[in-house]
Amino acid sequence: MKTIDEKKLDECLKKKFEELKVSGVSVAIRGPEGYSFERGYGYRDLKRSITPDGNTIFGIASMGKSMAALSAAILAAEGKLNLDDPVSKYIPDFSVPGNPKESVTIRHLAMHTAGIPPMEPLEWSISMNTPGRETEYDRKMKQSAPCRMDTIEQIIAYIANCPYPTLGESGQYMSYSNEGYAVLCYVVDAAAGIPLEQFLEERIFKPIGMTRSVLDQDASEARKIASDGNITALFEKDENNPEEIVGDEAWSVLPPFRACACVKSTAHDMARYYQCLSNHGMIDGRQAIPAKAVEYLIGAGFPELTKPTYCLGLNKRVEDSHVYCEHSGGLHGVSSEGGLLKGENYGFAVLCNEGDADVTELLWILYNAVLGYPLEREHTWLFPTGTCFEEPEMLLGNYICHEGIPVIARVYLQDGKLMTEKGGENYSLVFCGETWFKLLDKDGKAAGRMHFWVKDGHAWGVQVYTRIYQRMNS
Repeated sequence: MKTIDEKKLDECLKKKFEELKVSGVSVAIRGPEGYSFERGYGYRDLKRSITPDGNTIFGIASMGKSMAALSAAILAAEGKLNLDDPVSKYIPDFSVPGNPKESVTIRHLAMHTAGIPPMEPLEWSISMNTPGRETEYDRKMKQSAPCRMDTIEQIIAYIANCPYPTLGESGQYMSYSNEGYAVLCYVVDAAAGIPLEQFLEERIFKPIGMTRSVLDQDASEARKIASDGNITALFEKDENNPEEIVGDEAWSVLPPFRACACVKSTAHDMARYYQCLSNHGMIDGRQAIPAKAVEYLIGAGFPELTKPTYCLGLNKRVEDSHVYCEHSGGLHGVSSEGGLLKGENYGFAVLCNEGDADVTELLWILYNAVLGYPLEREHTWLFPTGTCFEEPEMLLGNYICHEGIPVIARVYLQDGKLMTEKGGENYSLVFCGETWFKLLDKDGKAAGRMHFWVKDGHAWGVQVYTRIYQRMNS
């Protein structure tokens, strides 16, 4: 690895941060021989006067999913569960419609391949249980909620009686499911014999040295850790004026989702976490996590390809012979990115205190600094073929996602070119091989990706990022 020019790295990060126009971020790199780089930019407090640092506590949202999966992997390494056990062995009432009860396994939950379609419970849980959340979106979610969605039993019942078609047989399709990961948290409880919160503290946080990390609902435990006051406020773009940033301290409360969304941590701690996984569970010369558990999580059981494979809680991809394992997260006042270079003893974290912010480019800059690439190099993995998709008619139609307020993606032809309309915006679909497409906005900027699922010459669904939207009947 190249010696890092920290001055140039800091300047590049600061420049990109200013271009992104977000409220505050904390970044960290951890590497061999105790190497550490930590910086903060912007602000972390409601007065907008204090810059975050590597020890500022942020939400990490879905970056916590790998912690739930790692907990299951540790238990598997110790023989306390088998990742191919049916979920119903630990939670008898759990089932996915259309699939035999015993066919849905712990591994399927951790890989988002249980067949659970995108659905509303996480959004209902946030809106119904978070005090003071009164946006127009939250009002609509409260109106549609059948209950508070504050117990796992309510989620299990909703999955079992889901009004939307199941996504094939268990293990057949990957579609991101917060509800599946909520169930996984309770499987860990049952197999470990202690609450997941305690398991994380005793088996992951303490061994790795993550001294400012905790799984809690309303940040009350996080605030105790941050007795020094070094915990961020939460920021969002004003729903009535996107040019304005508004702040509060109303952490999202979603009781059954736990490690799926509710871990609080720091860039310092998260870089240590990823470094430990990168180094087969070793950190500071100690075996903090069983190597067998890390192998279950991201090891040889998963292919190493240019396009990402979702392992157990982490995406895995290969670029220039380096294996990246990474994940993002997002909630109110949370936009997070983190990753590792597998087998190379490096961990990276980017934590942001503004919701719906894309901070991926900051993570890329950290990668580039370590790998000796130009700091502004992109790490995209989907590339246009320069040709047109030969049978566009098979893709045309409306596709729906029921995660929160239903979102419809309309795929249509305009002047012979494939287009999609989603959220009131129109995008060009640029062919990238097979049934993959990159979305470009009106300015030609990349704005997402789609992967169509085709059966009998007809697309039945489209994967928008990681969620499968299903074709609507005309």
